[in-house]
Amino acid sequence: MSQRQELPPVHEAWLPREHPLHRPRHGRRQLTALVCALLFFSTPAVTWLFGARAEPLENRPLAPFPSITEGWGFFTGLGPWAADHLPFRRDAVHSVDALSRGLFGEPARLDGGAHAPPISGGQTDAEPQLDESAFPSVIEGDQGWLYLGHDISYKCLPRRDLDQVIAGLRRWRQVVEASGREFQLVIAPDKSTVYPEHLPDEYAGQNCAREAGEEFWRRVPAATGAVDMRAELRSLAERNGRPIYHAIDTHWTHEGGIAMTYRLAERLRPGVTGTWTLEPSRRYEHSADIPDQLGQDRTVDIQAYALAPDGGGDNTRFVPSDFHEPLRLDSPTKPGMVEAPTRMIGDSFTQFASPYLAAAFQDLAIVHPETVAEDTAATGALLAEGEVVVMELSERFVAGGRYDLLDPAVADRIGAVLAAHPVP
Repeated sequence: MSQRQELPPVHEAWLPREHPLHRPRHGRRQLTALVCALLFFSTPAVTWLFGARAEPLENRPLAPFPSITEGWGFFTGLGPWAADHLPFRRDAVHSVDALSRGLFGEPARLDGGAHAPPISGGQTDAEPQLDESAFPSVIEGDQGWLYLGHDISYKCLPRRDLDQVIAGLRRWRQVVEASGREFQLVIAPDKSTVYPEHLPDEYAGQNCAREAGEEFWRRVPAATGAVDMRAELRSLAERNGRPIYHAIDTHWTHEGGIAMTYRLAERLRPGVTGTWTLEPSRRYEHSADIPDQLGQDRTVDIQAYALAPDGGGDNTRFVPSDFHEPLRLDSPTKPGMVEAPTRMIGDSFTQFASPYLAAAFQDLAIVHPETVAEDTAATGALLAEGEVVVMELSERFVAGGRYDLLDPAVADRIGAVLAAHPVP
């Protein structure tokens, strides 16, 4: 009977190379992988020290550096942070896309399924199930029109069903009105909703997005009291003789922001806009958001306006902000203004309305929907300052159930703050 061989009392990497159990701690491939990983994660930090700054390519903020308090989440969060903050990322994306178009006549697939082949129809029982990789980040339509892919994917792959979305919005109205405040809700329609005629004949998710959009607009305004501006926007565009959404940007033009301002003011003080005068003012170039995702630096021509609520001098104020830090816009009182202190939850569509809201509202503060859910205590305190609470939300995020503030628990926490400071 052979004697059992005992394992050596040292790590296998420390054994002599001729030992049958010797295993190197790091083979050549492992060492190469470690060096590449080190370069990947350290490059953003090193280049930052020398002044390089990353810019967002997508319609979202750059991924933040993970906190050490997140446990294993710190390590899983390093990848997205490093990818977002790599220097010269925009130039690399642009080069890859240009090469793909030049050689193959099609845009590059920059995000896995960013430009996946079209799938006829959408997510139905008779067709294959779609996942995130099947949807394009950019949908290229005719006449040079570009659409944000999230217009489609969020509706086909919602995080909350429509009943939950409606329940969340109704809960917001309940807690705000229970505190004695007025509540106004505006849904900014997607560009693909207002101008579907420029979409390609076939694209991934076209059926499921269309069906979800139709159900959304059939149910949500009636169930929540949300303002439906679709017909008004098309009518205004026809009168002006130009589209009310930018062909290569996902947002409406300043005319869309002005239309929302007029609509809100009339709902709060009927007839108040009777003294308003509106005249074209400056023109300027604005960086378009959709081409950024293709690594392209393209601009749209912006026509701004001068709004005088009393019919006199221009009262607009252009203050750049993404509203993640609340933006306060206080204006001297003039005839024709809404005087009630107003607090607003608004996203990027409100950026194209804020100059005119500042002209028309005497006491206004705006905060981003993401900030609302992240800091309910501070948001509750901000909203409690007002007598009116306005909420502007984008269709794609609401229809896809993507806003965290749609959780009724968020409304309840803020509602508790409002209830503690009621309006008589």
